[in-house]
Amino acid sequence: MSSGSTAPPAPEGPGSGSGAPSPPPGLDAFTSLMPGGRLELREGYADVGDVRLHYVEAGDGPLVVLLHGFPEFWFGWRLQIKPLLAAGFRVVAPDTRGYNLSSKPEDFEAYGVDLLAADIRGLIEERGAKSALLVGHDWGGSIAWTVAMNHPEVVDRLAILNAAHPRRLSEGLHHPSQLRKSWYFFFFFATPKLPEDIVHARDWHFFRHFLHDASPPYTPEEMDRYIEAWSQPGAAAGMINYYRASVRQSQKEAAAKLRPISAPTLVIWGERDSYLGSELAEPNREDVPNLDRVERLADASHWVHHDEPERVNQLLIEFFAPARTNH
Repeated sequence: MSSGSTAPPAPEGPGSGSGAPSPPPGLDAFTSLMPGGRLELREGYADVGDVRLHYVEAGDGPLVVLLHGFPEFWFGWRLQIKPLLAAGFRVVAPDTRGYNLSSKPEDFEAYGVDLLAADIRGLIEERGAKSALLVGHDWGGSIAWTVAMNHPEVVDRLAILNAAHPRRLSEGLHHPSQLRKSWYFFFFFATPKLPEDIVHARDWHFFRHFLHDASPPYTPEEMDRYIEAWSQPGAAAGMINYYRASVRQSQKEAAAKLRPISAPTLVIWGERDSYLGSELAEPNREDVPNLDRVERLADASHWVHHDEPERVNQLLIEFFAPARTNH
């Protein structure tokens, strides 16, 4: 059930995470930063299993679900939402568990990717749809791959932005060059407690650093919205717990769970990614037999949807066009 107007918990103040609690900003604080003027967004909370997911929603038509990555939240899709609406789609962009205004279980075991994928299957159902067009970036891409594997009945088409298929990522992490890119994955975030004590220092410098490759840079006003999201009680730990759960999973068990993805799939890849090598973009055909193509954007960073939004939006709208004719 969607709890609609249920008030979320008050966040800690921006910056160090200390100070008097203040309410989260209203949607106007976000829509005023989105291109093309203010946008009519609906906000709600979906009770899915044992978690409550916060989401924003707009439009009518075939359902597109947008899954953000680390260290973003639903607002990471600010440059995609309005163009998708204009093209005739209904958009739902959640905060995945652990982020911003969604539930934040304390134990890292609650952030296993199968649980994250089950959340999205439940969200699609809760929003009254049988299936959806699924888009995921970074960790949202990892979740999207897993939804398509574990719950193929709810994924009509799959679009992945700078997120390696699980098999390709596992293979890549055997190479020193990728291990160097993924140092934070194993040697920092996996450490108990330490990251939470560090990440809020210097006005959340550590999290902000991950966004520094974006071109154009994130504006101060946009960064304020991110800091507000990171400052939500428990959010820093929840975000880091994705990595803790991942590195503690047996690679043999993870490989045994892989199965071919039946949904037509588009991969969009920013070639200037500092965190993932470009060789990880292409999934094995056996794993993704209905791969439409891998579209490589030579001048885009890991934040491809931010760097080249017009091209990304065009690719998504064209790839999802068959759903509009069938709707």
